[in-house]
Amino acid sequence: MKLFLVAGEPSGDRLGAALMAGLKTLAPGVRFTGVGGPLMQAEGMESLFPMEELSVMGIAEVLPKYFHLKRRIRETAAAMLESGAEALITIDSPDFCLRVARIVKAARPDLRTIHYVAPSVWAWRPGRAGRMAEVIDHVLAILPFEPPYMTAVGMSCDFVGHPVVAEPLASPAERAAFAGPGPLILALPGSRRGEVSRLAPVLGQVMAEVKAAHPAARVVLPTLRGVADLVRDLTAGWPIAPQIVTDPGAKRGAFAAADAALAASGTVSLELAANGCPMVIAYRLHPVSFWLMRRAARIDTVTLVNLVSETRAVPEFLGPDCTAGRIAPALLDLLAPGPKRAAQEVAMALTMQRLGQGGTPPGLRAAASVLAAL
Repeated sequence: MKLFLVAGEPSGDRLGAALMAGLKTLAPGVRFTGVGGPLMQAEGMESLFPMEELSVMGIAEVLPKYFHLKRRIRETAAAMLESGAEALITIDSPDFCLRVARIVKAARPDLRTIHYVAPSVWAWRPGRAGRMAEVIDHVLAILPFEPPYMTAVGMSCDFVGHPVVAEPLASPAERAAFAGPGPLILALPGSRRGEVSRLAPVLGQVMAEVKAAHPAARVVLPTLRGVADLVRDLTAGWPIAPQIVTDPGAKRGAFAAADAALAASGTVSLELAANGCPMVIAYRLHPVSFWLMRRAARIDTVTLVNLVSETRAVPEFLGPDCTAGRIAPALLDLLAPGPKRAAQEVAMALTMQRLGQGGTPPGLRAAASVLAAL
């Protein structure tokens, strides 16, 4: 059996590699071609071109590469049609992947097409599911409430587990590296330069109130190497000087040892839940962007722990509510045992259970779903 896979960014490369490993376990002799990063290449794919060419976000970044990306879409579709593969499996990156699928499906309506990671139509733009159904037959969902949205428009869909449940947790030594007096707080202002720039000043103001209540409090700020210098500049005046870490092992240790976290909105809430770390979620947008987001939203919370657990245990402060005066009391509430901390512990445990923790690894579940769909 030969399969054609397309991933466009590092998170997709991780999903694709786990899927490929699962397929090799369940279908020995399977062969792969397509587009992938270093992890997928390590599992046996020879990528048509460097996946990094597709890892661009935002209009300003995409526009200069528009014609190049259009050419890569055509080349990828042509390579798929010439490959003799039995199916096309696209992984996240819908702007690129679904355009490839549309060309392939137009030329070969009988060919099975599978997409890994359902679009968040439960949050906004529900019409995306119907448009996706025009070119995709089967979907691998990573959130347990997503399949009904896909099947409602004619695609088959399986929940295969979230990749966070397969991420390694800290070793005792990694955790012990952050032992010390006073509460330990994780500050997580995001991974993109824009969101870090908007959120870091607010987090610094929150830390002033934390220091007043807990003079011995410590702050760890895990970040990516690409934004580490910016983070150092923006946190230089914080009343509690953060320990900035970029090493993956140090990040694991900090997540495991922290008493509470103040984090930007995003999938980081699931990483915190995996470590049982109570959290406060904050996010600051341009006022016009926030207004547009609120108008388009179909949900009353953006925090995945709240959505998966069907609770509202994690407090979130978005847009105009993202102020130190509102955030600090919520964070301080989590630094001691109490009903709010207890409610989060229950919600986090339920979230991880529903995402597949302790069960069959997501890559293997995804592989079984692919083979069943074929």
